[in-house]
Amino acid sequence: MIQLFNVSKIYQGEVTVEALKDINLHIKRGEFVFLVGPSGAGKSTLTRLLIREELPTEGQILVNGKSLLRLREREVPYYRRKIGFVFQDFRLLMERTVYENVAFAMEAIEMPRHEVKEQVPAILEMVGLEDKLNFYPHQLSGGQQQRVCIARAIANNPLIVIADEPTGNLDPDTSWEVMNLLQAINKRGTTVITATHDRDIVNRMQKRVIALDAGHLIRDEERGEY
Repeated sequence: MIQLFNVSKIYQGEVTVEALKDINLHIKRGEFVFLVGPSGAGKSTLTRLLIREELPTEGQILVNGKSLLRLREREVPYYRRKIGFVFQDFRLLMERTVYENVAFAMEAIEMPRHEVKEQVPAILEMVGLEDKLNFYPHQLSGGQQQRVCIARAIANNPLIVIADEPTGNLDPDTSWEVMNLLQAINKRGTTVITATHDRDIVNRMQKRVIALDAGHLIRDEERGEY
């Protein structure tokens, strides 16, 4: 599903930063993976490479058998439609309702309007927000806003969901609600990759753990801990 071969990423500036160094990695379809490590370990760089926001300095990345390096620029938006992204800071459209935020992801791929009207309520029911259809983000709690973000991420039935610190701004109880939701999405067959600093969640869920430190992959365990 996701394969990295000798991937390195170097940022050139006043100071040269090696964000990732010779990473080899294989993530199978349907896996639930935690990316862990201290700030600056390379987790965000890795997620940016996977959504093809950036390209590696060296190495090769294959997703579903297709090379991200060989994608033409016009192909990138179509590739990203297969990936749902959940942000720590939500990045919702504040002037749009919950319904409109989720519908926006579907409209972006030109889904017929009647399908949007049919599917948005079903997706919001899945994340427990069927009664918040016409609410605006500022009327929701942080946990509810993150649920909208997850609903938007899965709106187009992606192959992969990448969550970047999805519980970083949430209290412990709400964090577990979000993680249980991501686990439910994973059980439907979606590959879930979650970058997190939350030691308790990682230790209790016992999923595959990939640990990065200073750009190096230092540990890869099937049922790992932080």
